[in-house]
Amino acid sequence: MASQQMVNSAQMGVQQAAGLQQPQSQQQQQQQQLSQQQDFDPVHRFKMLIPLLKDSLQNVMAIASLNFGHNAAIDNGLKTTEKGNDAAVQRFDKSLEEFYALCDQLELCLRLAHECLSQSIDSTKHSPNLVPTATKPDTVQTESLFYSQYLSMIKSQISCAKDIHNALFECSKKIAGKVQGACN
Repeated sequence: MASQQMVNSAQMGVQQAAGLQQPQSQQQQQQQQLSQQQDFDPVHRFKMLIPLLKDSLQNVMAIASLNFGHNAAIDNGLKTTEKGNDAAVQRFDKSLEEFYALCDQLELCLRLAHECLSQSIDSTKHSPNLVPTATKPDTVQTESLFYSQYLSMIKSQISCAKDIHNALFECSKKIAGKVQGACN
């Protein structure tokens, strides 16, 4: 009887632990998804890199200062250029390379953010109004298009794309004809 109670209490403990682990694992998955979304957001990535860039710049300046002091001491004859003394001096080129790598990452983040912004502006420019969804018919937006207006806008965009395609196709035929004529 006592062993049965111990088994039951052990099973309840395992179930409780499993019950606690499920919400924790769900929270971990949500945090991972949030961090992955934030990694793709160039503005968030830029904000994360700024403190790293500041630390890297401080590191570059500190190493440059130490190296400058070390070289000045050697020039003044206070130190010799032995292997033991040079080992204490850190590599300036490595820290500068790290700084430039962070600068390059920041530049890429800014370019990506600019590209995203320009695409968003182009998107709102060429399709400024949304079609109201069928799931919320009671909330009609004043700026939204009717479906027939949306269809006519899409048809005009398709027509424009076909015109561009035909113009490029004709141009490629002319270029191909001139190239063949020149080869003969």
